[in-house]
Amino acid sequence: MDQSTVGSPLLWALTIGFVIVLVAGDFLLTRRPHEVTTREAAIWSLFYVSIPLAFGGFIWARFGSERGTEYLAGYVVEKSLSVDNLFVFMLLLSAFAVPVALQQRVLLYGIVGALLLRGVFIALGAAALESFSATFLVFGVILLVTAVKVGRDAGHEGSDEVDAGQMRSVRLLKRFFPVTDGYQGTRMSVIEHGRRAITPLAVVTVAVLATDVVFAVDSVPAVYGITGDPYLVFATNAFALLGLRALYFLLAGALSRLVHLGYGLAAILAVIGVKLVLHWAHGIWPATPEIPTLLSLGLIVGILLLVTVTSLISTRGSDDGNETNADGRRSDDSDRRPSTRP
Repeated sequence: MDQSTVGSPLLWALTIGFVIVLVAGDFLLTRRPHEVTTREAAIWSLFYVSIPLAFGGFIWARFGSERGTEYLAGYVVEKSLSVDNLFVFMLLLSAFAVPVALQQRVLLYGIVGALLLRGVFIALGAAALESFSATFLVFGVILLVTAVKVGRDAGHEGSDEVDAGQMRSVRLLKRFFPVTDGYQGTRMSVIEHGRRAITPLAVVTVAVLATDVVFAVDSVPAVYGITGDPYLVFATNAFALLGLRALYFLLAGALSRLVHLGYGLAAILAVIGVKLVLHWAHGIWPATPEIPTLLSLGLIVGILLLVTVTSLISTRGSDDGNETNADGRRSDDSDRRPSTRP
């Protein structure tokens, strides 16, 4: 696994600047709360998919097919893991009864938090990989352990309801600040009875940010299993996360049908974990075989296609007669939603 970087200081600056512009644009778009239509979500989803694909074409043309394949494989991994984020976001938005018009603002806060956290994890991971070759082994073990947990949770049918009041971040927040009874538009805090109080929007935002830490722990090692280039790791994470807001509203009604996604994510994490362990072993025992990036990409895409097809077949006809809630989910989604990591 080549650990040289394609990211020059100029390319880093341009990419970070472009990401900041996109995030700022999202905040401007959500400054006035409104319910997102399927058409709007589809347009923005197409936009946020075309950007990383175009960028992948640039990487391929400028730095060669090997780096292009690494970027594409990393992006597919991060995008598939980001769908798992959406399940947790869905649970939290439901648990906190977030009004439909405010949901995209909460999602945007969660995306920004995820970007910042993963930036920190990427920097720490790059430093560790440069200093300690055993970091590959550690990352591999983390992913294998996570794969076992995700696979085990996926096998447990039933509701994944979130008791928001029992979340540590929420309990800690409420110890220091009073919370208003209802939402106050996009405001995080208001003056109530002569003292500063936070709104439920602030509480759910903190809860979403707390879950971002959990996802960063395995998402960053997963893409480091594809490429050792910190720049490509950052780019794949950033582009995978930026489109989550639109993707959430586009797929909200269909997410509950991906009942086998947990098994697919477990398999993907296991493949990358084995790849990392073999790469570490190859550095010590050169005869140890490694998993080529192109093969990794093929396995990842194949697994995703398989679990998508089997999920759709498994849930075919199960939506008949169910009513759709305001957030786009069926009334009995809680009985079919796959387990998630946090």
